[in-house]
Amino acid sequence: MNIKSFLVIIFISSILFNCKRVEKDDVVELITVEEIDSLLEMSKVQLIDVRTPGEYAEGYIEGAVNIDFRNKNFKDLITKVDKTKPVIVYCARGARSKKCSAYMRKAGFTKIYDLDGGITQWKFKRRKLVK
Repeated sequence: MNIKSFLVIIFISSILFNCKRVEKDDVVELITVEEIDSLLEMSKVQLIDVRTPGEYAEGYIEGAVNIDFRNKNFKDLITKVDKTKPVIVYCARGARSKKCSAYMRKAGFTKIYDLDGGITQWKFKRRKLVK
């Protein structure tokens, strides 16, 4: 392999890596409990709890709307959320909110914040829950 071919491969690889990385970071962002405070102060941010209604009833972050990710009507329910405004999603530990974020991204949401560790991390940090 000559040097020219090698440089072309490196160049193309860097473009593909950077485009993919920018695309992911541009729409979905994993956030910490500490970072959520400043986001919640934004009046236009939407807070969605994607746990089951039973989990939600045990305690949720103030201002959260419950849209159960496992509900058979989830896709219909999530379309009622404003795609043009930032959204914070969380679940128990992060698995459902990760899947939800991926779906919302494909559905055209412009900015999604996923709470790292979910409500479990929120409780661990001794944050207030509404019951």
